[in-house]
Amino acid sequence: MKHIFYSLIIFCSFILTANAQVSTTTSTDSSKTSSITTGKTFGSAGQYSTWSLGVNVGVTSPFLAIGGTNASSEWKAGLGYGLSLRDKIAHSFSLQFDFHGGQVAGDNANTPSGTKFGYQSYSTDFYSGTITGLVNVASMDFLHRANSVNFYLSAGAGLIYYTPTYIGGGVTFPSYNATTLVLPVGGSVKFKLSDALALNVGYTMNFLDDHNFSGYHPPVTDRSHYSYGFAGLEYTFGTDNKPNLDWVNPVALMYDELYDEALRQEVAALNGRVTNVQNAVADLKKDSDGDGVADQFDKCPNTPAGTVVDGSGCPLVFPKPDTIRMSGTGATTMAPAPAPTSNAYANIQFEFDSSVLKTSSYPVLDATAADLKVDGKTVTVAGYASSEGTAAHNMVLSKDRANSVKTYLVNSGVEARHLKIKAYGESHPVANNSTEQGRILNRRVEFHK
Repeated sequence: MKHIFYSLIIFCSFILTANAQVSTTTSTDSSKTSSITTGKTFGSAGQYSTWSLGVNVGVTSPFLAIGGTNASSEWKAGLGYGLSLRDKIAHSFSLQFDFHGGQVAGDNANTPSGTKFGYQSYSTDFYSGTITGLVNVASMDFLHRANSVNFYLSAGAGLIYYTPTYIGGGVTFPSYNATTLVLPVGGSVKFKLSDALALNVGYTMNFLDDHNFSGYHPPVTDRSHYSYGFAGLEYTFGTDNKPNLDWVNPVALMYDELYDEALRQEVAALNGRVTNVQNAVADLKKDSDGDGVADQFDKCPNTPAGTVVDGSGCPLVFPKPDTIRMSGTGATTMAPAPAPTSNAYANIQFEFDSSVLKTSSYPVLDATAADLKVDGKTVTVAGYASSEGTAAHNMVLSKDRANSVKTYLVNSGVEARHLKIKAYGESHPVANNSTEQGRILNRRVEFHK
């Protein structure tokens, strides 16, 4: 039993430490100076009145409601009294510090021998101090949505100091003092008289860690015990400013919070702010002319459909075709430079060892697609490469370039059956592969009608 006692002490110390760390700040309105008088379901313990002081008086007995071996065959009603200090940790759990005193008496006069275990009677005076945990197991509210009756189960541990006086063989034995561990277990009912005042009715069974509570004990290993039935009053401090946690109904409080007008207004304001953010995002995404640049950032609004624009929404301006000097077999000729053009069927240029279309080729491809969709003619898409690398690699590369052009045209609405693919690799150059300018021109796709 000592191990149980030490475990309970550690548990109670942990509960007290956790409770001390709970914030007790009370919410106040800037226009008011008094504390709020209505609690919040998920608020701190500081919004409620939690400390209470109680007094009780009752009847003691050497017998227990659950039975067991007793030191006497009959019991005499003894007087008991107590003082309690309780801290409500939560809606359903409290810690209580109890001081009890009184007398427990037993008699064996009605037995055939007039004795039990060789003794006629005994009376024991006692004082005890205990720490008890109370669990609120049920409540009644009588349709007022505020608790009016609470039901508790309790268990605790502490020390008891007692002095037994007993009679055996017609001799009154001298009394002596003893101290031992006591474990009170029981239940109680609390009735609301006002927010601050309550009536308590309860019963506890008290188990001692020895055999000598009666002064004598039977030749068995049963422990001493006694019971205490009581009634009393309990007063909770601070209820003028804060509600008593005993009588708060968490379910009703949550229901009230859901219909609290201030909370509903706050939710409505939040919905309004969300709507404003959604509208702002919609404005940012708005693109009136469909050029891919949002109106917020479009410096050239209302561009015609299909116009190629830059990041600011303004049309791209391509340079006019230029010329470059080409070297051949001794003659000097002029050939168009690979500048982008918007003419349909113009050559499509590619970067070194790449089959990815350049954005500068899109206007030519768009114009080619538009023309093919109108007259329905069939063309050959011929791919070429410069002379870097092996011939086999350049053949595959030229075919990939032709397929890239075909894919773009098909995605633009041209029927695939009107496009034929032909790969020439590094053969049929249009410029000298010994110069960079010539190799640039040879990395191309041509349209053959």
